[in-house]
Amino acid sequence: MSVNDPLGDMLTRIRNAQARGKSTVSTPASKLRAWVLDVLASEGYIRGYERASTENGQGELLISLKYFEGEPVIRELKRVSKPGRRVYMGVKEIPSVRNGLGVSIVSTPKGVMSDAAARSANVGGEVLCTVF
Repeated sequence: MSVNDPLGDMLTRIRNAQARGKSTVSTPASKLRAWVLDVLASEGYIRGYERASTENGQGELLISLKYFEGEPVIRELKRVSKPGRRVYMGVKEIPSVRNGLGVSIVSTPKGVMSDAAARSANVGGEVLCTVF
């Protein structure tokens, strides 16, 4: 089955797994997904992830979800830039999520990074998603 929005698919899998209280969730592997998961792990929203391969040789990412006192750490996970409508912002326009309590994940010429890292590197780019 073909997926038009691979990143949106991964974010939906994470939301659905957390709603069911799962400890891990798997998603097909890609570089963009891994880069976004690196940012989520460094910001403390997931425990981590590891690469695996299925029986047909396809790559897969196993994401370890994080909970605090039985509640998911990620309360809100929204896709901002979609395949039908890309959202690009300069460094001064990058949104602050919930007055800095959340994180915007931005794809910049220097790589995929959080909004705070993009501001400190003085680069803008495509706002992929917001996490709170």
